[in-house]
Amino acid sequence: MTIAQRFTGRAVLVTGGGSGIGRAAALAYGREGAMVAVAGRRMAELDETVRQIGAAGGRALAVRCDVAFAEEVEAMVARVTDEFGRLDAAFNNAGIEGKFAPIGELSEADFDQVVGINLKGVWLSVKYQAAAMKQRGGAIVNTSSWLADRAVGGSSAYAASKGALLAMTRALAVELGPQGIRINTVLPGIIATPMFDRLGGNDDLSATFAAATPLRRVGRSDDVGDVAVWLASDEARFVTGQNLLVDGGYTITAMP
Repeated sequence: MTIAQRFTGRAVLVTGGGSGIGRAAALAYGREGAMVAVAGRRMAELDETVRQIGAAGGRALAVRCDVAFAEEVEAMVARVTDEFGRLDAAFNNAGIEGKFAPIGELSEADFDQVVGINLKGVWLSVKYQAAAMKQRGGAIVNTSSWLADRAVGGSSAYAASKGALLAMTRALAVELGPQGIRINTVLPGIIATPMFDRLGGNDDLSATFAAATPLRRVGRSDDVGDVAVWLASDEARFVTGQNLLVDGGYTITAMP
């Protein structure tokens, strides 16, 4: 079996698959032969991901879903299994940055929104994905952030939502392992994505981060997407409960 056939005959679900890291991962799963379902809140972006997978000869499906709501997550997983007849892997990448501000300027609603999507949304996704994988096993990958490992001011709500994923992943690895389900977390560093742009990313900021990174560049979406593919593949068959930083070495430096 060649590397390009690692997911032939398998069904993969990617949440947050309409842009950035999610789209990069979805395209990579498609190139590896997977039947790919991409889910999110913006259908136009999801449809574009599906179009690109199809143009490369793959099979894909777009599913609208807000992962903050249990009924939508349950329906999303059911749609995937109805369409593909199975679910073998999932990449829970849907998330928001929310509001970055001092804690005194954040409202309860600000906190609830970020935690509701970034933490509860992943918890709900794993709940229904694991049920769909129970008979034959599978692999789940969650997206956290380098801010679960380091800190900047103003990120209290976002960092809390992403840091909690690490503990949750470890607990679920113990719980789901006997069912043949592996679960790991990837922690992107500074990655050039639409979220980075919304947080003020520009050429000068990118250059500052690149200078503080041992590999001397900011990351690309496919740098993380390819790791998500590996973690869901049989090549990572004895890896579970792990939290993997993909940051070019940024967090091991004395950051600016």
